[in-house]
Amino acid sequence: MNRILEKEFISDQVFRMRVEAPAIAAKRKAGQFIILRTSEDGERIPLTIADASAEEGWLELVVQVVGKTTKEMSMLEEGGSILDLAGPLGRPTHIEKVGTVVIVGGGVGIAPAHPIAQAMKNAGNSVISILGGRSRGLVIMEEQMKAASDRVMITTDDGSYGQKGLVTDAIQKLIDEGLKIDLVVAVGPPIMMKFVCLLTKKYEITTLVSLNTIMVDGTGMCGACRVTVDNKTKFVCVDGPEFDGHCVDFDEMMKRQRMYEVQEKESMDRFQS
Repeated sequence: MNRILEKEFISDQVFRMRVEAPAIAAKRKAGQFIILRTSEDGERIPLTIADASAEEGWLELVVQVVGKTTKEMSMLEEGGSILDLAGPLGRPTHIEKVGTVVIVGGGVGIAPAHPIAQAMKNAGNSVISILGGRSRGLVIMEEQMKAASDRVMITTDDGSYGQKGLVTDAIQKLIDEGLKIDLVVAVGPPIMMKFVCLLTKKYEITTLVSLNTIMVDGTGMCGACRVTVDNKTKFVCVDGPEFDGHCVDFDEMMKRQRMYEVQEKESMDRFQS
């Protein structure tokens, strides 16, 4: 059992949860994730680690309510517990000093982008973070990202906060300013990452993306998380979650993400009935 130390909603459908997990906190690195179950009959879902303290033994998860398990998690309270936490899983982000790094976080993708920004800054890079969301309520962790960055730019689709537009507009603005960007790291919805990569490929800017696919066991055995990268099959759980964004077949990935939409809706309907 992993005790819930803190829990709060940071927008209507997004909540932050700090969970006791000393063994994982001691080993986790930027870019890695966990798989959890809330109960014996619960499903396994992957969540990227937003923050952690090895000294205090906790992990921080930032979760958007999108299905049955995340809805169930949102109903848990401080002092309660999560049955299983497995991790840290996946390959950590390769951290080195490269110069100017642009970190792009879309919606709840801002949460896993946070430790990457921290690590890149600590390695001596100049870090510019671009935070995007459909509206103001989905722009999260602004203060934490400011602390980990030299500059923060905010975009919203509806113009309710920051600059009206997309994260790609902010990247284009940096390019038009004459900034030499050495690396882009994008985390968020697949469609956002796809268009970030289409833009950066045009300017030959190295781009890493962190993928969050359907996942079951997290060890590479089930094959549920497979994606095509550079015309080869890769497994997000063991080969990723980060890949060269210019080599990812995003269209295939997004098609696979929609495979169980009917079952996901049925599961939520049963849970709420």
